[in-house]
Amino acid sequence: MNLAICLLLARRFVEKTRIRETVEGYAGLGDAAFERAFERDKDELRSLGVPIETGSNDLFFDDEVGYRIRREDFELPAIEFTPAEAAVLGLASRVWESATQADQAVTALAKLRAAGIEPDPDRIAGLTATVRAREPAFAQLWQAANSHTPVRFGYHGEQRTVEPWTLSYRNGAWYLTGHDRDRQDTRTFKVARVELPVATVGKPGSARPAALEPGEALGRIEPAAPDAEALVAVRGDNAPALRRRGTATPTGAIGAGLPPGFAAYRVSYGRRAELVGEVCSYGPDVVVLAPDDLRLAVVEQLRAVAGVA
Repeated sequence: MNLAICLLLARRFVEKTRIRETVEGYAGLGDAAFERAFERDKDELRSLGVPIETGSNDLFFDDEVGYRIRREDFELPAIEFTPAEAAVLGLASRVWESATQADQAVTALAKLRAAGIEPDPDRIAGLTATVRAREPAFAQLWQAANSHTPVRFGYHGEQRTVEPWTLSYRNGAWYLTGHDRDRQDTRTFKVARVELPVATVGKPGSARPAALEPGEALGRIEPAAPDAEALVAVRGDNAPALRRRGTATPTGAIGAGLPPGFAAYRVSYGRRAELVGEVCSYGPDVVVLAPDDLRLAVVEQLRAVAGVA
């Protein structure tokens, strides 16, 4: 960081001898130690995408090589957000409640405010989602999944070596899906049951890419139940996807009256939670008539949303 600041502030090329004198951390080092530290810091800056230019301030003699970082090559263009985009960014910062992810959210908000952008999540606070990640092994597994690094951990008293693919959140718990090398198969592990310590057993990027289709990881968490049937009432032309999957049912066949402007449909479903979420997304335009447990689940979900809002 000190080297980057020195080269950014300089208007001309800075010779190595001058860098050694002015940059904190280099003074007091022997010649060999300074050369190692200087080369290491240059390589690290370049690996981060910081362009370090070499050249000379003398047009006729270039024996003394200097270094600089051109601001136009280093600085990013100004980033602008609409009020709606800023509100969504602020909303996203409220999602994480775990200490690890909360720190990152706070840092992101600080950077936005430093750039003159004031996220306003209160505008859409009623939509705020909450994701908890309090499992002791979560942070290590999250990092391993992001870096595609194989890990080894205890699970139900056995050691398992896993190539992590994805972490999924379902019914208040986190699940890790990946390739289990010991079982030579795709497996899903409940993160709360993963025993510490979690050890990395390979280099980042050595875990093979995930071969899961969207939604397949969650499907492994909640096995599909045998097809069940729900009787729903839909207002007018609303909920087109639900109506396309369903079968129109005459009013006389359901044994109960319908609200004005509603029509009845029988809809097959495998996972109750998915249908509950879909019905709730349509608000007052879809009403569950049967079965009773599905209707009660929808009512509870809507009450929970109303309580948050």
